[in-house]
Amino acid sequence: TVDEVMGGRKVSWPLTLPMCSPISDGAAAAILCREDELHRFDRSRAVKIHATALRSGSDRKPDEFDRHVTARAARDAYEIAGLGPDDMGVAEVHDATAFAELQQIENLGFCEFGAGGALTQSGATSLGGKIPVNPSGGLESKGHPVGATGLAQVFELTTQLRGEAGGRQVEGARYAIAENGGGFHGIEEAIACVTILGRA
Repeated sequence: TVDEVMGGRKVSWPLTLPMCSPISDGAAAAILCREDELHRFDRSRAVKIHATALRSGSDRKPDEFDRHVTARAARDAYEIAGLGPDDMGVAEVHDATAFAELQQIENLGFCEFGAGGALTQSGATSLGGKIPVNPSGGLESKGHPVGATGLAQVFELTTQLRGEAGGRQVEGARYAIAENGGGFHGIEEAIACVTILGRA
């Protein structure tokens, strides 16, 4: 319940323990191949990597939102792919804490900086919304297997693009975006990786 979450053991204001993802065991693997080798596999299930962008954290000021490491990686990924935020049909973001999803949907360009909470409250990030975020349940729900987290996000998005996600399926998604990051550098992650996938 909301009361249980708000009344949980304090971790660091305003976060309580239920607002933080549990570290968990996990593993993930992927089969990658060149397009000219795709004939060896079931092409109908293929998903294409349109872009992967990696950025390192910077010494930015707290109000320089557009310089956030994830925002910079997202801009790079969109440019490489020739796509933009409005093209994305589903997203998986690194939500190790409750506020992280709000911050990352802003960094991915789904709304203006500071409007992540309002976008979420509007239902746009829920299943059936304009841009469903973390249909897997995210790290707070399924756990955070650290080294496997990023590829687990790619697996979820691949499952979505194949139309194999069952009850959490996002209908009609042609492109998907994953955001993963880690470490700390000043006031942001030390590194961010943004990957854009699409139906092959």
